[in-house]
Amino acid sequence: MSSIANANGVPSEFIVQLEDVHKSFIMGKEAVPALRGVTLNVRRGEILCMMGPSGSGKTTLLNIIGGLDTPSRGHVIVDGENVVSLSEENLARLRLRKMGFVFQNFNLLSNFTALENVQVPMVLLGQRDPRRAKELLKLVGLGDRMTHYPSELSGGQQQRVAIARALANDPPLIIGDEMTGDLDTATSYEVMELIARLNREHGTTIVYVTHDPRMSKFAHRVIHMRDGRLAEEQFVDRATG
Repeated sequence: MSSIANANGVPSEFIVQLEDVHKSFIMGKEAVPALRGVTLNVRRGEILCMMGPSGSGKTTLLNIIGGLDTPSRGHVIVDGENVVSLSEENLARLRLRKMGFVFQNFNLLSNFTALENVQVPMVLLGQRDPRRAKELLKLVGLGDRMTHYPSELSGGQQQRVAIARALANDPPLIIGDEMTGDLDTATSYEVMELIARLNREHGTTIVYVTHDPRMSKFAHRVIHMRDGRLAEEQFVDRATG
């Protein structure tokens, strides 16, 4: 097989490895390519940002990393597990144990309080832990909003709840899709500063998509996509960016 794995599984320095990943969608009678042979490694503890115009394949690639979509062909390894070969049940457990998701529109349950929303991933694994949920809400600066419902929170506060929920099962990987897309500039910076602090203090790997070049400055590395391929790679000077 290729170098994507060795006899002991994925090399320990990489949490994500993609090799020659292709993805096509059927539209009518035609197969429309979204990804055209993407090979990418993500190191543990890295903040990786993906950018590109609409239709470049960045969200498709993010979904494949997160096990929300499957490639037409290619290898996908996440934290030592071959995502492509997993059953739906095992894939769901992988997402719950090793990944946290933060989306543009928050995806909070409207009839659950902030505290209850954070506990949802724990409940799905049969590990309800109110104490940890409270600690996570304090970590994201919402210790005084635990009993509030989403409708009683600002957009920035809702996204902070979503981040706390993503951390509920202590996953090594956080996946973010336009996390600041529905937020004003000041709140966007606050959310990204929180993400950077989580990475810095806890070593959490972050892979996210953004359309805003200002939000890319929080990454260690920026991947630019074009026409389903990796077109450019930039390393960010965090001291100045």
